[in-house]
Amino acid sequence: MNTKYSDLINQTYYFPQEEFKLNKDNLQFHNIDLMKLVEKYGTPLKFTYLPQISNNINKAKSWFRRAMEKNKYEGKYYYCYCTKSSHFEFIMNEAFKNNIHVETSSAFDINIVENLLQNGKINKSTYILCNGFKRDQYVTNIARLINNGHKNTIPIIDNYEELDLLQAEIKGKFKIGIRIAAEEEPKFEFYTSRLGIGYKNIVNFYRKQIQENTNLELKMLHFFINTGINDTAYYWNELVKCIKVYIALKKECPTLDGLNIGGGFPIKNSLAFEYDYQYMIDEIINQIKIACDEAEVDVPHIFTEFGSFTVGESGGAIYQVLYQKQQNDREKWNMIDSSFITTLPDTWAINKRFIMLAVNRWNDTYERVLLGGLTCDSDDYYNSEQNMNAIYLPKYNKEKPLYIGFFNTGAYQETIGGYGGLHHCLIPQPKHILIDRDENGILATEVFSEQQTSEEVLKILGYK
Repeated sequence: MNTKYSDLINQTYYFPQEEFKLNKDNLQFHNIDLMKLVEKYGTPLKFTYLPQISNNINKAKSWFRRAMEKNKYEGKYYYCYCTKSSHFEFIMNEAFKNNIHVETSSAFDINIVENLLQNGKINKSTYILCNGFKRDQYVTNIARLINNGHKNTIPIIDNYEELDLLQAEIKGKFKIGIRIAAEEEPKFEFYTSRLGIGYKNIVNFYRKQIQENTNLELKMLHFFINTGINDTAYYWNELVKCIKVYIALKKECPTLDGLNIGGGFPIKNSLAFEYDYQYMIDEIINQIKIACDEAEVDVPHIFTEFGSFTVGESGGAIYQVLYQKQQNDREKWNMIDSSFITTLPDTWAINKRFIMLAVNRWNDTYERVLLGGLTCDSDDYYNSEQNMNAIYLPKYNKEKPLYIGFFNTGAYQETIGGYGGLHHCLIPQPKHILIDRDENGILATEVFSEQQTSEEVLKILGYK
């Protein structure tokens, strides 16, 4: 019988895969020996594999380049990084090696942009697209950036009052975009996004508040839907409506030349993941070109704001199974040395799935288990793997430590979990290491942050 953990994976999925393979009994991720990381740094452990950020950026650039060549599309493509996915400097430094642009969502983002400019990571030609609902400090920071000469800063108008707020602080002429309030998929509890301006109101908004205003230059229409870029009737329907608005607006506004199709590229969340990125991009470009050609308007430059796609597949977390609890005849709980609520909060908050695999002992027999975190919260568990909500791992043996890895966790988890702050039941934040390769392909690791100490936690709590 095929009873080894490696047999289970091989008969369930195509394995090995691009980023995963085995070295005897142990798992490798992008040719990184994960057990060596464990031996050197211990667990719980978070890591970021920096080269994967550049890999994904350049994949997307090549997909759009091929699609534009195939469709004889005359507009340009601009890849923007959605900073809210991860604001860390090491992420930015890697991402902006690739001649890309920036999408911001709040006031402090502008301070980061100014730091990037000061340190030469981006330059005056970099587009800064300012999304989100703009409170006073955000407006002030955007105005400062534009007044200091960064003319490629484009505030994306979210509501009717933002124009007046921006004009009160910005000196002279500046560029703007308008965000479309997309209609949501029927599964949502509301019909229309809270962000942006409704489809039917955009042309009138332009006529009343922008058209005759010599200080405003409308450059971009912004389109984004919560469910992301997927091959569904809902997505194509919303995209077609967006293109119609662009065409109607373009006929009245000659300065309009950019269409921002937002973010939402999915990332790999299972060994069974399949998504034809090239097909989707080909079809998006094709539909935009056909509609614009029929309407006899110039095709727009295309902007995207990829966040999770940029950084998600660079991240991972490794835990040790500390103990197994047999709670009844059927349920075995493997207790990890951290908490899902605090270190992978999306698994708890939105039932998000990540790739989960054993790091070692692949040639041992396997068993069905549940995974539990260390907090005393009943929701601190993970059971959302592919196999009918069950998880299969090498059998627990207290004499043979078992380590498990969660992969493609690089987007949002640190900020949602409250990096550097308090965590549920005061479970400490894990050690975080950065992994890079030099020009010869040699791996190098460094500690970005040590595991949180009791002194750091007590200081936050106000204890002297």
